[in-house]
Amino acid sequence: MNDTLIGKPIKRIDALDKVTGRALYPNDFNKPDQLYMKTIFAERPHAIVKSIDAGKAQALEGVLMVLTSKDVPCNEYGLMKFDQPVLCGPDSGIPYADHVRFPGDQVALIIAENSMIAEKAAGLIDINYEDLPVLDTPEEAMREGAVLLHPDCPSNQICHFQIRYGDINKGFEQADVIVESDYTTPSQEHAYLQPEAGMAYIDEAGRITVVVAGQFAHEDREQIMHALNLPEDKVRVIYPAIGGAFGGREDMSVQITLALSVMKLHEIGIDRPVKTVWTRRESIIGHHKRHPYRIHTKWGATKAGKLVAMQADIISDGGAYMYTSNKVLENTLIMVPGPYRIPNVWIDGKVIATNNIPNGAFRGFGAPQGCFAAEMQMNKLAEALGMDPVEFRLLNTLKEGEETSVRSPLPKGISIEHVIRDCAKAAGWDNKGTHWTSPRLSWKDTKAPHILHGIGISAGFKNVGFSYGAPENCWAGITLLGKDKIEKVILKHAGADVGQGAHTAFIQIAANVLNVPVDIIEIVVSDTAVTENSGSSSASRMTFMGGNAVLGAAQAALEKWKNEERPAEATFVYRPPRTTPLDPETGACTPNFCYGYAADAVEVSVDTRTGKVVIEKVICADDVGRAINKQQVKGQIEGAIVQAGGYAVLENFVQQKGKVKTDSLSTYLIPTIMDIPEKVESIIIEDIDPIGPNGARGVGEIPYIPLAPAVMMAMHEATGVWFDGFPLLEERVLEGLGVLNKKQ
Repeated sequence: MNDTLIGKPIKRIDALDKVTGRALYPNDFNKPDQLYMKTIFAERPHAIVKSIDAGKAQALEGVLMVLTSKDVPCNEYGLMKFDQPVLCGPDSGIPYADHVRFPGDQVALIIAENSMIAEKAAGLIDINYEDLPVLDTPEEAMREGAVLLHPDCPSNQICHFQIRYGDINKGFEQADVIVESDYTTPSQEHAYLQPEAGMAYIDEAGRITVVVAGQFAHEDREQIMHALNLPEDKVRVIYPAIGGAFGGREDMSVQITLALSVMKLHEIGIDRPVKTVWTRRESIIGHHKRHPYRIHTKWGATKAGKLVAMQADIISDGGAYMYTSNKVLENTLIMVPGPYRIPNVWIDGKVIATNNIPNGAFRGFGAPQGCFAAEMQMNKLAEALGMDPVEFRLLNTLKEGEETSVRSPLPKGISIEHVIRDCAKAAGWDNKGTHWTSPRLSWKDTKAPHILHGIGISAGFKNVGFSYGAPENCWAGITLLGKDKIEKVILKHAGADVGQGAHTAFIQIAANVLNVPVDIIEIVVSDTAVTENSGSSSASRMTFMGGNAVLGAAQAALEKWKNEERPAEATFVYRPPRTTPLDPETGACTPNFCYGYAADAVEVSVDTRTGKVVIEKVICADDVGRAINKQQVKGQIEGAIVQAGGYAVLENFVQQKGKVKTDSLSTYLIPTIMDIPEKVESIIIEDIDPIGPNGARGVGEIPYIPLAPAVMMAMHEATGVWFDGFPLLEERVLEGLGVLNKKQ
């Protein structure tokens, strides 16, 4: 292994097929004699399904079957907790499975000869509901006497975590400056290009096979097995090309219902493929979103600029079901103090169930919300102390071996200081020793004095890989074929490539170990029939975990090749250092085995007449450990910045009384080419991670995390106003500037 391929911008292995249309996404799959499945959604936020009369729909010519709750063998599913019915309705044997808790709950399935017949049949189903009170905010859900969405969640509290470190009262007594603020962060829709779709059929081995887009093929299989009471050898999940994910495909959408349809048809002697495709509206109401947060926080520092105390109360809107809310909140708890040394910390966090769409995984996984509060506090404290915000940060960054608020140090390879320094210098900051001088942070447009400009900076960090004691491992297999020299390599791995280029990175790592051209490597991926468990494409883990697995498998296969084994076959399961769960009283734990670090500097312009905010330029310094493919890393940074810019300025997901008001891409606006920054400067820092493959960390989420607070600092520099909530819609900006009266 000579690292000749590591860092090289080799062409993505899927690029040509994707740009020419040869790549097949789930919607592109068709089989002879296929049927179509139509999902009936509840379309109401909270109700009991009293009865379902499908007689007229079943009698319609071309309808083969209508499935309801009574047809599901085990009518429940969920990643963290089996708390959601596959189909809501009576007589399934699962307590409270007759309750719908948000409009996207699924109630019935129609299997018909084609989509037009299925659509017609949907209008013939008579569903009798008893509406229940709607809880559309955590505050309303926590109110004494509020109806319980789940009987096992008193006060509608899904989960609660806390951190107690040091003596918070003494900490604030030592503070010369205290800043106390309330922050709100919004929901966000994933808006991936490909809505939910898939196909299911019985394969040649008699397995129910589901072709679908997801992030964790083996977990999808587990969920199907549980809901349908099937053994492992009767279920197969295959991922073809995936049209984006960003966390939005971690939970179930059509996987179980497609499998159920094929199973029920098989029981009556019909073995025909079943296809389904959701509309964009169905996608928006049917899959989870980013958690909205309310964070009340108080920070204290000395005159010398040293942090001495921080306190935070966090309320997360979990929506109707658990999904991954508990894990998202745990992540926030270690991000909300920031990557800073604070000797006294008191944090309380709750997730509350509401009748909103369930909230779950989204790029950053709780870190953007925690980082927003932390970095806003850092900027406000710097202002109150009369210190430069970069200098203030560098006075307080965590160093190697220093204890965090969970009573353990960060893993080796802390580079937060490095990313802050490089980002600040690129943005115009000057330093002499420990003293930093900012550039011109605000100015007016001389030709248009109503246009104000500002610069802001922020930093953040996030775990790479599963946390808090969750089992973490990743499998890969390598086969070497040939006689005197390696003529072909077969690489097997289950990790999903959701657009980030993971499969290309795997091939680079393998080719580098084996010293072979990349074009002789055939990759077999994301098929539970031929690949073992590699974990999910989430938590910025796939290059780190999958890369280590591929590295180990390639090294083992090469050793067998050298020992004259033909073919040389090897598998390898990578297991990182173990983590431990939060102590329920103190929060003490070893939460993670690796982190990524980034800093963003942002230049904005603000039109004080219209309230329009434009992100003009972004500088992102990101420590990726070792860039396996620098072109792909740059693409991840730029994509993260655009998506985070939408989160900060543009995207406004609206729910009222549990119903979605922005249920299309004409009402929920995402950045277009006209909304992206004029320039994104990616500074790729390569501080080698001690245990990463070839020194790599993760990059998928990290650049996203610090952007919003950097935008808010830039807004403050431009206007003199702190915006403690976002997105920065024109109305919100004009209210902040005092041009419009704030709505009550």
